[in-house]
Amino acid sequence: MTLLPSRITDVWVYLSASPLLWLTLTLAAYALASRIAVATGRHPLANPVAIAAALLVGLLLATGTDYQSYFAGAQFVHFLLGPTTVALAVPLYRNRAKVRKALLPMLGALVAGSLTAILSTVAVALALGAPPEIVASLAPKSVTAPIAMSLSASTGGIPTLTAVLVIATGIFGAMTVTPLMNALGLKDYQARGFAAGLAAHGIGTARAFQVDSVAGTFAGIAMGLNGLLTSVLVPLLASVWR
Repeated sequence: MTLLPSRITDVWVYLSASPLLWLTLTLAAYALASRIAVATGRHPLANPVAIAAALLVGLLLATGTDYQSYFAGAQFVHFLLGPTTVALAVPLYRNRAKVRKALLPMLGALVAGSLTAILSTVAVALALGAPPEIVASLAPKSVTAPIAMSLSASTGGIPTLTAVLVIATGIFGAMTVTPLMNALGLKDYQARGFAAGLAAHGIGTARAFQVDSVAGTFAGIAMGLNGLLTSVLVPLLASVWR
C-alpha cells in the first residue's frame, strides 16, 4: 500500500512525457462536459466549454502542470480553430438568401454592437482607475482569441490576460444569451444568432448552432465581421487609454 502513491507518480511522469496525453485529456474533458450538457437538456448554464475548462484547470492544479506543458500536447485543438472558422462558410452559403435580405440591418447592428463592446469596457475600466495595459487588454475582449491577443499586444496590453478575458466573455455570453433573448421576447433566430456571435465570438456561435442552424449562421457572420471591424476600431481608439 505504501508503494501505491509512488507507482502512480511514476506512471504519471511517464504519461506526461507524451504530448498526446493532454490532447487526449482535453478531448475527454469536453466529451464529459458535453454529456453533462445533454443530460441537462442543453441548459445555458451547463455550458460544455465552461465545464471542460473547469475540469482541465482542476487537473492542471492537482498535477502541478504548467500551461506550456499542457499546450505542447493540446495545441492541435488550437490549430483546428482555423479550419473550424473557415467551415462556417458552409452554413453561410446554405443561408445566403436570408443573409442578403438582412445585410443592411446586420451592418447597422455590427457597428453599434462593436462600438458598444469596446467603449463601454474602456469607459468602465478608466472610471475604476485601471492602468493603460489593463484597459488595452480589455478593449478587444469580444472578438475571437487570435485577433484579440494580437490587438492587445499592438496597443500595449497583455495578450495572455486578454486570452483569459476573451474566454470569460464567451462563456458568460453563451450562458446568458438564451435566457436574455427569451426574457426580451426576441424570437427571430437571425437577430438572436447575430447578437450571440457579436458579443460572445466563437463560444457564443457554438451555443447558437446548438439552438438553431440559422442562428448559428448569423452568429458566425457576426463573429467574423466583428473581428474585422474591431481590428480597425481598437487601434484608432487606443489613444484614449495610452
